Amino acid sequence: CGWLSRGLGDVYKRQLEQRPRMISRLTGGSSNHVFLVEAGVKFVVRIDGIDPDLHGLNRQAEWRALQTAGDAQLAPRPRYFNPELGALVVDYLAPEACAAFDSRGTANLLRAIHALPPVHNRLDLGERLRRYLHRINTRGTPLPTQMTVLTPRLQAILQELEALATAPVLCHNDLLPANRLRSGGRWWALDWEYAAMGNRWFDVAVVAWGDQLQADDRDRLVLQYLRREPSDRELRQLTLLTAVYGFLECAWYLAAGETIDSAQLSLLQSAFEKV
Repeated sequence: CGWLSRGLGDVYKRQLEQRPRMISRLTGGSSNHVFLVEAGVKFVVRIDGIDPDLHGLNRQAEWRALQTAGDAQLAPRPRYFNPELGALVVDYLAPEACAAFDSRGTANLLRAIHALPPVHNRLDLGERLRRYLHRINTRGTPLPTQMTVLTPRLQAILQELEALATAPVLCHNDLLPANRLRSGGRWWALDWEYAAMGNRWFDVAVVAWGDQLQADDRDRLVLQYLRREPSDRELRQLTLLTAVYGFLECAWYLAAGETIDSAQLSLLQSAFEKV
């Protein structure tokens, strides 16, 4: 806790009220170790559980995005960052119960994120795919037949997206349900480690896939996000990117040494059938 006391003390320009103590371990996914810590006030401390460079993560870009998102009250305010220690500290936000998918709140959050200043980091979906497939191959894990069959089609989709894409915006790129939090009467985005410039429809696709939105809910989200009717070009990008994200998510699990079940593969096949 020494580095945490010194680091946060520098941030607040004074000594903390007490030595930081861990309250509990929080769910942080498969990549990181996340803890709830108290030192007069509560913080969330994330410690890298992986090599960010090996996984294509840009911690400097994440920190810059967090700073602007924190200022805009879209993310917990970041308090301390030490890439050598693999440490990040942000404010703790107490969650509020939210029973159903909030399409309007999510649309507003997406639109606000995409209006943030740019960062010097760009998402390359093809490069991410190659990275995952290389790690899967290195592990000696066979790619499921369903994914092998879809791979050539995925390459064609990525080429089509290059022709359709418009000017990139800052995207969260991982806005799954676990990374959206209702607190203080508003929605916040958590876990910005994949933040980069990219296609805004990839962010919408992540929500559509992660929440497994039916057509009506997806269309409502798009309408509330755009505040107008979408064009055919926009809907085409969303359809293509939903399939891309589904494939990438399955590849991520395999690259991390985890397994995917028949239900996930069935959802992936369904997404490609809509392309």
